[in-house]
Parts: sequence; C-alpha cells; structure tokens
Amino acid sequence: MISGWIILTGVLVACACSLVGCFLVLRNMAMIGDAISHSVLPGIVIAFLISGSRDSFVMMLGASAVGLLTVFLIQFFKQSGVQADASIGVVFTALFAVGVVLVSLYAGHIDLDLDCVLYGEIAYVPWDTLTIAGIAVGPKAVWAVGLAFILGLLLIGMFFKQFKLCSFDPAAAAAMGIPVALFHYLLMGLVSMTTVASFESVGAILVVGMLVVPPAAAYLLTERLSVMIPLSMGIGAASAVLGYGLAYLLDASIAGCIICAAGGLFVLAFLFSPGQGVVARKWSRPRLSDNRKPA
Repeated sequence: MISGWIILTGVLVACACSLVGCFLVLRNMAMIGDAISHSVLPGIVIAFLISGSRDSFVMMLGASAVGLLTVFLIQFFKQSGVQADASIGVVFTALFAVGVVLVSLYAGHIDLDLDCVLYGEIAYVPWDTLTIAGIAVGPKAVWAVGLAFILGLLLIGMFFKQFKLCSFDPAAAAAMGIPVALFHYLLMGLVSMTTVASFESVGAILVVGMLVVPPAAAYLLTERLSVMIPLSMGIGAASAVLGYGLAYLLDASIAGCIICAAGGLFVLAFLFSPGQGVVARKWSRPRLSDNRKPA
C-alpha cells in the first residue's frame, strides 16, 4: 500500500507537470519552472511568519502568491527590453536570496530546512495524511497534486484553442481578439500552482525535471500539440513507475531515479524518433543520396 501511494504521487506529479510543461517548451520558457521553484521561498517564509503555522495549505498560498509575482516581474522586465533569460535569472536569484535572508533572520529557531523545501522526499508521502472528520483519506500530496492536475485539465481543456494559438502565434491571437496577456498569466498561474503543490512529493528542483524532460521527449516524437500533451503525460507516468522500480533495486533516491528514468526515455526519443531522431536522420541520408544518383 505504501509503495502504491508513492507511485500514485509520482504519476500525478509527472502528469500535472507534463500538462503545463508542454506549453512552456513550445514557448521556449522551459526554465520558468526553475525560477518559480526557487523564488517561492520568501512566500513560504512570509506565510509562516504571518500565520505562525507550517500548515501545507497556508504555505501553498504564500508560495503561489510569490510565484505569480515572479511571473509578473519576469514579464515586466522582458517587455521593458531586458532579455528573457536575463529577466528569469535576475528575478529568481533575487527573490530566492530574499527568502534565504528571511529564513536566517526570523526562522532560524524552527524546523524550516531549505533542503526540505527544495528537494523534498517522496518516500515520506504516505505518512503525511489528510484527515477529515477523524478519518484518514490519503496523503496530502496526492490530494494537492491531484487537485492541481484536475484544475489544469479543466482550464486547458476549456480553452485549448486559445492556449494553442497564444503559444504558436501570439500576434495572430491578438488580432483575433484573444486576450493574450490573460492566457499568459493564466498559464503561468497553473505552472506556479503545480510547482508549489508538488513541493512535498518530489521537491521543487526535481519538479523542474518533470516540467521539461517528458514534454521535450514528446516534442521529438510528434508535431501535433493534441498528441504531444497525452504523450508527454504518458512518458512522465512511465518515468515515475520505472524510476520507483529502479530506486527499489538500487536502494537509491526515488525522486532522483524518476528523473533519471525520464532522462533515459528522452535519450531514446532523441535517438530513435521517426522524424527527428539521430538514427532516423542517419538512415535517411544514404537513401536520399542513392535516389539522387544519375541513372
């Protein structure tokens, strides 16, 4: 039962991150997840200082608020003429540094470990349960990530055409009357929520891997967004299952093995993708040269 909860949490995190990660990869914003995962630290600390509690829901609210602030500042600097990568670097390092300072000044006497915030441990998920009316209804991480995943599915399903057009051609979307800025911040809000909800399961840094690696692998395998999204979630779910099995065999970090499994699947897609794989291109070149030979 314990292993079942761990695998379920890993699958939910992989699917939730892959869902929004596809749009990040298409927009060349893959590292925005890394920025959010680091910059939410001051939100976590401020939420604790205001509430005096380490309750997951309170800290999630604080982290989500600062995550949205991070997205707004990155977009603001980008529109002001600063390069996109520089905007991301400036904002997340500055906010993360603010969080470290706040921890050292006001939270040094409590168990608010930076390693726990950034790395997490999925093996502990089954013991942190949600209790309603005295009845344990399952791990908190399963509910948090599951709700984030369902909300992401609903919003992206309802506005799939708008998200798709805003990702591929923002100018055309604006000309058609679609509020591009609104859907940009809506997507970034989903990324922020998904990242924060996954803290207690795989940790913020490893969430970045699930935001990027499965969508990048799916991107190599198809040219249709409607196929890329479920394919990405399938690769992410397979990575969670394979990674848990690998961790069991090696007695190693579960979250680390999940990302290693995802990296292995990406390498396979990179090598053997029918359209863009290295091996496929190698095989197609001799055939093209043979066809061009004079009779």
